[in-house]
Amino acid sequence: QVQLVESGGGLVQAGGSLRLSCAASGRTFSNLVMGWFRQAPGKEREFVAAISRSGSNSAYTESLKGRFTISRDNAKNTVYLQMNTLKPEDTAVYYCAAAGGVVVTRRTDRYDYWGQGTQVTVSS
Repeated sequence: QVQLVESGGGLVQAGGSLRLSCAASGRTFSNLVMGWFRQAPGKEREFVAAISRSGSNSAYTESLKGRFTISRDNAKNTVYLQMNTLKPEDTAVYYCAAAGGVVVTRRTDRYDYWGQGTQVTVSS
């Protein structure tokens, strides 16, 4: 079992920045592919970014490239999502997820463990 706890969400004005953190426990963190997803009210959960076990490879949903950056610190068992130039349409609950496979994946069903989510609200 893996426990994931997100933090860092909140209310920010458009154009601002936030950094989300996700602390993992219960399994060797460096053996996990990590991802961030988000879900806005009335919408399906969507892929945001993912990072390989070593941190050397990452993937992003195309529309967020350049504004969002995923990173990880295996010594701290933590994955981060730096979000810059935030827009009101970025408002959502952001979820951290962990996959036991080796491939960086965008597929929700490939992730075995999920955090409880953290709310990000961007005001205009």
